[in-house]
Amino acid sequence: MKNDNLYRPYSADANLSGCSCGQHGSQHEHNADEIRARQLRGGNPETLSGDFVEAAAVRALFPDDRTRRSFLKAVGASAAMAAIASVLPINDLQAAVLDKPGPLEKKDLKVGFIPINCATPLIMADPMGFYKQQGLNVTLHKTAGWALVRDHMLNGELDASHFLAPMPLAISMGLGSSPQPMRVATIQNVNGQAITLALKHKNNRDPRNWKGFKFAIPFEFSMHNFLLRYYLAEHGIDPDRDVQLRVTPPAEMIANLRAGNIDGFLGPDPFNQRAVYDQIGFIHILSKDIWNGHPCCSFGTSKGFIDKNPNTFAALYRAVLNAAAMARKPESRADIARAISAPNYLNQPETVILQALSGRFADGLGNVRNEPDRSDFDPVPWYSMASWMLTQMKRWGYVKGDVNYKVLAEQVFLLTDARRLMKDLGQPVPEQAARSGYRKFSVMGREFDPARPAAYLDGFAIKRA
Repeated sequence: MKNDNLYRPYSADANLSGCSCGQHGSQHEHNADEIRARQLRGGNPETLSGDFVEAAAVRALFPDDRTRRSFLKAVGASAAMAAIASVLPINDLQAAVLDKPGPLEKKDLKVGFIPINCATPLIMADPMGFYKQQGLNVTLHKTAGWALVRDHMLNGELDASHFLAPMPLAISMGLGSSPQPMRVATIQNVNGQAITLALKHKNNRDPRNWKGFKFAIPFEFSMHNFLLRYYLAEHGIDPDRDVQLRVTPPAEMIANLRAGNIDGFLGPDPFNQRAVYDQIGFIHILSKDIWNGHPCCSFGTSKGFIDKNPNTFAALYRAVLNAAAMARKPESRADIARAISAPNYLNQPETVILQALSGRFADGLGNVRNEPDRSDFDPVPWYSMASWMLTQMKRWGYVKGDVNYKVLAEQVFLLTDARRLMKDLGQPVPEQAARSGYRKFSVMGREFDPARPAAYLDGFAIKRA
């Protein structure tokens, strides 16, 4: 007798009444089917790539093939696969090789927002289905003020949020709160703010005459605060000594203006336009006329959330970027205004929101103006934007000691991720953003060179630094 019998009667793995799986008439038929299945599987490039990655990972764990075989015989294939999956992210490794997103670590998310136009991409992504497209179930949480947004993010009550663009820098540095690394994924909006004054000041338009004025700002670590301070100081008004700046939630600015508690505010839309709509204020100057292209708000989350949920973060990122791309199209603004004006979002008259979004608006002085660049939704988180914010934190005494502008900007603003995801989505990336992430710009005619932030800061006459 020989042990080369086709049906392997002396093999413990052979089944003489059929095959080892019980679905074939013989082991020979079983083996032939296995060969055909392997050939078919190998004909699919993605499957073949995945199989190769998995085999390479297992080989890395078991360099000695005899050890691998002994392990498999001892625990069985199913238990071995589960054990290996617990220590090696096989699915993520396979997805990375194919440049495909891995499985979402978390699908149900809580995302915070303040009900203002600045959050348009983040808000519209809900009713217009951008989150669903990425397999996410997002619940938007309307929040009353920025201090609450900060606290909810620090406490882990929110997964991600609408931020004022300087806030992640401030939180990461421990300014006004305990330090926790926060990250800016996208800029939510550029421009879109204004200085609005009470109607009684129609004939007092020269800022040099504003000593004693009371202004509302939404938060200390806000572009509103920094731009108002900048504007006043350029006109010789010391924002800490000549006027009062009061932190006021955006939704309360109108009531305070109506009651005479403040003379004006530098705030977000739709509240500038709402003051005109309610006939209690007028638009003195749009923020774009202070710095055209300035950032205002951002979308971000904590470093901890990103590290724990990289695929979910990427999906959330894609949803917001896709929404921003739609928001940038003027022809989409009417539909967006309709969608975000609802009570669970901005809860404002649709016409008020549309005037601010479209740039065709009444200014409260009897004029109907057409300023298409009143607001925009360019999502690129330029490092130079972060550097400028840091100069103003330093200028007004929020930051003590030396500031490493470059390190902080590149740590908190995720421009590298934005460039990659925008490219994947077929969205244009500005050449300078792709090359370095830094660019020069002017604020009220004064050039900011991000390569020389300290010299820029030294050039101001009015400052606390």
